Amino acid sequence: MSDLAQEIADTVRRCPDVADLSSGPFGTVATYLPGERVSGVAVRDDDVEVSIVAQLGRPLPEIAEEVRTAVAPLVGDRPVNVYIGGIR
Repeated sequence: MSDLAQEIADTVRRCPDVADLSSGPFGTVATYLPGERVSGVAVRDDDVEVSIVAQLGRPLPEIAEEVRTAVAPLVGDRPVNVYIGGIR
């Protein structure tokens, strides 16, 4: 799962309107594994949660959909919930 979380994080960072990933206000959006933490991506059996810092410009729903589309091939049939943790 750690490889998947890192692959998702790398894919999200390549989206043009994503400035960075965000672990959320309390640092809860993350995948925790022994000796490793992937911030901004929570991979679960039932879903995937991604928290981003968006670039100002495009409508936020469009940016969220772009992220969902980018990671869809990686997550199978799990829904992807995208949260905007900030705007830069």
